[in-house]
Amino acid sequence: MKKLYSLLVLSLALGLLVAGCGSGDDETGATDSVAVDVCEPGNLPTESSGVLTIATDKPAYPPYFEDDDPTNGEGFESAVAYAIAEQLGYPQGKVKWTVEPFNSSYAPGPKDFDFDVNQISITPQREQAVDFSETYYTANQAVLALKDSEAAEATSLDELTDVQFGVQIGTTSLSATEDVIDPSDKPEVFNNSTDVTTALKNGQIDAIVVDLPTALYLTAVEIPEAMVVGQFSAPGGDEWGALLAKDSPLTACVSAAVEGLEASGELEEITTKWMSTAAGAPVLE
Repeated sequence: MKKLYSLLVLSLALGLLVAGCGSGDDETGATDSVAVDVCEPGNLPTESSGVLTIATDKPAYPPYFEDDDPTNGEGFESAVAYAIAEQLGYPQGKVKWTVEPFNSSYAPGPKDFDFDVNQISITPQREQAVDFSETYYTANQAVLALKDSEAAEATSLDELTDVQFGVQIGTTSLSATEDVIDPSDKPEVFNNSTDVTTALKNGQIDAIVVDLPTALYLTAVEIPEAMVVGQFSAPGGDEWGALLAKDSPLTACVSAAVEGLEASGELEEITTKWMSTAAGAPVLE
């Protein structure tokens, strides 16, 4: 079986096996322990025996899932989930999907899934109630502009220096705009995201900067007349991890699987395919 990750070994102490206590024979007490590889499929304490149960919300939107069908392997998080499953030794036919609303996924308590992938940000507050795997995605910042604007034609960060940006106050997007793009004119700062998008629609600004997942949502739902000009990396990116029940025995195994995907380059390939090419969000440099 393919193993691209470091195997987790759990030593189960079986206790002292003492023979002939008080007797004069040669037998002595000894500590006998058995090493068990809990990351092997036969040993994984999954929700359903022999099956890996993965959760996400419904509807499941692109580019994270395609056709509202997590089972087809299409879309960023569907592809990531199946890649993790493969690392753990579960082919597609041994994976079962279940629906878990986003807001209840990180609530305290037992779970009826093995792990959840649903653009769930890793935060200290959530980590008090649930476990997270190693990060499988760090969200870039993205530039949005109306399709018929000059800003929409930019193919590099240098071509955006003369653009009038609008950004929400107190966000990492504001810092990214000022520090990475460094436009000639200071960005217009708004109190909330609604004011930012309204200003773009009304032509008060040329473009806005938000994190990439928000940008994809805005162009699909709220501002279809806008497009993602491109994405760029900046400090303070939003990190996503697979979510598991608190103190899940699978957490280390899922983390090891993510690390294996990263080491092999497969995670980068999946990210480029679905979060850049298919999402229409080229990288701006």
